[in-house]
Order: sequence, then structure tokens, then C-alpha cells
Amino acid sequence: MDDRLPAHLEVAGLIRRIGAEGGFGTVLAKGERDAGTILAVLVHNGRDVRLYERMPAADGSRQWQCSRRQDAENPGEFQEYLERRKRQDSDLWIIELDAANAERFIGATPDAG
Repeated sequence: MDDRLPAHLEVAGLIRRIGAEGGFGTVLAKGERDAGTILAVLVHNGRDVRLYERMPAADGSRQWQCSRRQDAENPGEFQEYLERRKRQDSDLWIIELDAANAERFIGATPDAG
């Protein structure tokens, strides 16, 4: 049996937690209720946009990893990437979390790049 939390509950919990701590969270794309993959767009005051998704680790777990950063000279490219991913996977959730050090809400280590 899969012990993973249903996607809709994880998303709701993340948005509620960030709001309770003074940040802002929203659903950009709603995916499959229970088993949808979650992509987290993390920002701080609308800047420093980066995308986190769970990637397989050597121990078999799935850890949040920064997979993309918005290019300041071509910000539309980031949005195009999100739209392409959503077209490829209709079960995909995309959430935005806006707060200082938003990685703490998903349990990720901030990406230095």
C-alpha cells in the first residue's frame, strides 16, 4: 500500500501552513485529487522564482529538488515550461508559495544556484 498523503490534502496543508506563517500560497493548476504529482513554484515577494519537484533519491525516497529557475532576461520561458508540463500530465498540481525561504515549507534545502 502507498503511504503517500493524497495530493489534495498535501496541497491544502502547504497553503494553510504558509498562510498561517505570513506568506501566501495558491493553486495554479489543479491535478488529480489523490495521486497527482505536485510542482511547487517558490518565490519571495514575486521575485527569485524557482521550481521544485520531487526527484528519486538513491535510498528510494523522493526528495524535493530545485529543477528550474526563472531567467530574469526571459521570464516567459518559465511559464511556458509550466504550461508544457501541464499539457503533458493532466494529473499535475502546480502550486505557488510566496515567502522568505519558502523551501522550509516543503522541507527542501534552498538551492544555491
